[in-house]
Amino acid sequence: MISFANPKGGAGKTTSALLLAGELAARGASVAIVDADPERWISQWGAMPGKPANITIIGDVTEDSVVDVVEDASTEHQFVIIDLEGTASLMVANAIGMSDFVIIPTQGASMDAKGASKTIKLIRNQARLAKREIPHAVLLTRVSAAVASRSLKNVRDQLDAAGIEVFASSIVERAAYRDMLDFGGLLSKLDPKHVSNLDKAVQNAMDFTAEVITRLKDAQAEQGRAA
Repeated sequence: MISFANPKGGAGKTTSALLLAGELAARGASVAIVDADPERWISQWGAMPGKPANITIIGDVTEDSVVDVVEDASTEHQFVIIDLEGTASLMVANAIGMSDFVIIPTQGASMDAKGASKTIKLIRNQARLAKREIPHAVLLTRVSAAVASRSLKNVRDQLDAAGIEVFASSIVERAAYRDMLDFGGLLSKLDPKHVSNLDKAVQNAMDFTAEVITRLKDAQAEQGRAA
């Protein structure tokens, strides 16, 4: 189970979660997305044409039901992805406590870095309660394809200084990602005649997904050695 968490709104949780789900589904995996964001962006995406049959979206989830929903989804799907609400809540805490990996999408700004720090503190508290490590890493999102900003460099420096794991892959700002959310379907089904740099967007999503899979395998191996 993979959770996307950051209390700062607009950090890129929904886009990142959908990119991961789409790439996993394109590889033939059975994927459930638990849409725990009150805005229900992923549920709206799923209502449009183009959602593959091997992606199931679960939108009716509450603080009381999230544990049961996630456990049931885990028995029926190879991957369960949770797009969490942008606040600190019991639902967020419960989802993090059940996660095999937590991804913390963060824009290259100090305000987002502070939100990431709050999420990491929550992860560590849940790990203490669960008496196990909860693997996690920051994913930098909405990164400029042209140039790294001074603000982004500052955030990277802050994360490195704090010893926080950061994905080597970043989610680059691409028109294709907005089109996917606006019109439905997966990246691979968009028309390159109408979407600029679609090939680069697809490659970015593939690189991110490959790193998630590698990190998941490494975390599982580490837990196996610790058992």
